[in-house]
Amino acid sequence: MTCKEAFKQISAYLDGDLTEELKNILNEHICKCAHCKVVYDTTVKTVELYCDGKLFPMPQTISNRLHTALRRKFQDRRAV
Repeated sequence: MTCKEAFKQISAYLDGDLTEELKNILNEHICKCAHCKVVYDTTVKTVELYCDGKLFPMPQTISNRLHTALRRKFQDRRAV
């Protein structure tokens, strides 16, 4: 499984919508790939925070830095 395929499956994985075979393949990839592990962990935490119902305002400077970092990572991934 490639990172791109893993990214596409993380949401379905968290929703319980993957076959056992695909879950096992994704788990194996996440265990071996530090980048996908971070994406998975971050997604899990985001869902947990969202489901908690509490909103935490993000300072604009942090938001700007986050968006810049995400754009850079996305562009780096597209170059690979």
